[in-house]
Amino acid sequence: MKDTMTLASPSPTATDADHLVVTDPVDGSIATTTPRSTPEDVENAVARARAAAPAWARTAPAERGALLHAAAAHLRAHAQELADLNTRETGKVPGDALGGVEAGIGTLVQYAELGPVHRGEALRGQFGAADWSVPHPRGVVLALTPWNDPVAVALGILGAAIVTGNTVVHKGSERCPGTIARLNALLAEVLPDGVLVGVDGDASTGEALLQQDGIDVYAHVGSTATGDRLTEVAATTRAHVIRENGGNDAVVVDADVDPTWAAAQVALGAFANTGQICTSVERVYVHRDLAEEFTAALVAEAERRTASPAAEFGPLVDDRLRRTVQSHVDDAVQRGATVRTGGVTPGGTGTFYPATVLTDCADEMLVMTEETFGPIAPVRVVESFDEGLRLAAADRYGLAATVLTGDTGNALRAAAELPVGTVKVNAVFGGAPGGSAQPRGASGAGFGYGPHLLDEMTTTTVVHLEPAPARTTSGGTR
Repeated sequence: MKDTMTLASPSPTATDADHLVVTDPVDGSIATTTPRSTPEDVENAVARARAAAPAWARTAPAERGALLHAAAAHLRAHAQELADLNTRETGKVPGDALGGVEAGIGTLVQYAELGPVHRGEALRGQFGAADWSVPHPRGVVLALTPWNDPVAVALGILGAAIVTGNTVVHKGSERCPGTIARLNALLAEVLPDGVLVGVDGDASTGEALLQQDGIDVYAHVGSTATGDRLTEVAATTRAHVIRENGGNDAVVVDADVDPTWAAAQVALGAFANTGQICTSVERVYVHRDLAEEFTAALVAEAERRTASPAAEFGPLVDDRLRRTVQSHVDDAVQRGATVRTGGVTPGGTGTFYPATVLTDCADEMLVMTEETFGPIAPVRVVESFDEGLRLAAADRYGLAATVLTGDTGNALRAAAELPVGTVKVNAVFGGAPGGSAQPRGASGAGFGYGPHLLDEMTTTTVVHLEPAPARTTSGGTR
């Protein structure tokens, strides 16, 4: 999931040394002003979480789950407030913003139920002995979360960490500090002191957190650059790293599907949330037999979205991202791509960008090799499903991929051969509740979400028990 925060560059939203100031991407007005955590605040946050860890680890899982249920209810009462903050800071359309808050609350409830039944295993050892495994909290979790669905993503990490007995220091993206500060404050009103401590800042604050002793887990959703930095630091600190990072998700459109339906699926994948989703469609491989009709339908889908109001098709989060998106489009055009619609940064207020369809795309273009994270659908025509599958697999990222096909054999081959954490067949979004996947390559490592995240947040101790022999005395057995 893209968060263009890195731990090496300052935030463009900060206008003074003491505050993070975020501009509304819809109208250019000041959206929020959030106090920046000082170095002392950072140090104190980790110290508070470390001090609270022993008592929280000893708290019964059922009690932890009950507190998460209470936290979910508290957030539900403030859901619209959080959604409004999100829309103001990131431009996320109101319906999606509220949906993200509600999804996050649902995840918190899910972990409130899963945590108390998270269990070890009984093992078969020798006769007369007992062997079993027991999960234990790792300690203090540093949660670094992104801006593109800030509440939903944060609550997934926080819920799993807290219910398994860890304490958490949480820093969200500098692109939505007001949303995250309010979220942290609401949770802290319910949880015991020190179980969740919020820190507000940018890349320099993130670096300061990495300098602190006493952090046992780095849990990160965001850019590959930041994930790489965490892995580098963890080699020295020995913290456990859980990272879901950038993606360059492909969709392969087979020759036997309806081209209009396929175009609607690709448009949803490429243009939802203005392309600012970790599993957005970033590359399109369409069979030559339906390429012309598919492309015409995709252009129509793009133009319908571009013409929609900001409440339905929002802006990009800021001008920094918009410049990156435009640079990827310009690179494609310079290398021979054709702009079928969109592709030009509009004038006026805000950071809007049109839904864009590119054809005649080649493998070396930035839109095909990098995560653009904008509303761009780059189309490459292939001669067969096999060629599309091969090209989809030839990528350094490994988050997710989609195939649109009526051929069960092709679907099974895609599931077996695509080197990604999630393979989706005939739906660009969706999945069962509690699903969990392991990203690969530049997209990260470790399970994210679902029951498996509870395992990531814990260590396992194996216990072997044998009866002690009866005590003997000089006078014989007693």
